[in-house]
Amino acid sequence: MSADQPFKAKLTRYQQRIDAALDRCLPRDDPPEHNLAEAIRYSVLGGSGKRIRPAMVYAAGEAIGVDSASLDAPACAVEMIHAYSLIHDDLPAMDNDDLRRGRATCHRAFDEATAILAGDALQALAYEILTDGHYTRLPLETRIAMLRLLTRASGAHGMAGGQAVDLASVGMQLNLVQLEAMHRLKTGALIRASILLGAMCNPEVSSAEFDMLDKYSQCIGLSFQIVDDILDIIGDTETLGKPQGSDMAQAKPTYPSVLGIEASKQRALDQHAQALAHIAPLGARAQSLRELSSYIVEREF
Repeated sequence: MSADQPFKAKLTRYQQRIDAALDRCLPRDDPPEHNLAEAIRYSVLGGSGKRIRPAMVYAAGEAIGVDSASLDAPACAVEMIHAYSLIHDDLPAMDNDDLRRGRATCHRAFDEATAILAGDALQALAYEILTDGHYTRLPLETRIAMLRLLTRASGAHGMAGGQAVDLASVGMQLNLVQLEAMHRLKTGALIRASILLGAMCNPEVSSAEFDMLDKYSQCIGLSFQIVDDILDIIGDTETLGKPQGSDMAQAKPTYPSVLGIEASKQRALDQHAQALAHIAPLGARAQSLRELSSYIVEREF
């Protein structure tokens, strides 16, 4: 199987749009005393980031009739949260990685203190963008609801909580239920937020549509992580943009360590099939979401 060519072209358009939006939002000029803005722009705009989470925002919004300009703010916000998480995950106290998106991690290119501050600043800027009327003209109550969703997805009940479980599980053998509970937080929470933020940009989205997208997001959140775990074993550093085999080297629990490679592949495909079933009632409007799910599972198949 190979990823659908039309979607690759669509993904490129999403990438170009979000890169331009991020360039406008990120700080530019540093005073003589520090280089924080440079570190932020290095981490967000440089390297080989695929911008999958912003693409999820755009695809979900398109499925319910939201124009791209209205989706720029939440797309920027989720990418900033994602970038902040990568900067902090790479730190010596966490995963201690030297390579990210095909080049030196932020703390290697600058220093640990600057990397910590860059991550902190990106998290704050993400929340500012969702609430500031300069970036989005959505009703205030909608912006507050979006902020609540993203903060929960980022915190102890989402990404940060999942990372804490991940660090505590090094060297342990989790069962499938425990593994998936961890990844619904660590990876799945921000993916779910990306889809739902796109949906929330249409104040008239129906509860049925929102529920379909919610269930879809949970399936692709798991399939995304499963494929990542497989690629950590069978991929290569150049393609991955980060050290191949790093999870195995750190004795982290992964889908292949619990299920094996072939069963993990099948589970990713099963999640993909479920994702498509959940959005079937949306018809042709959800074509980008279908292609996105296919792209996620076909990254290594």
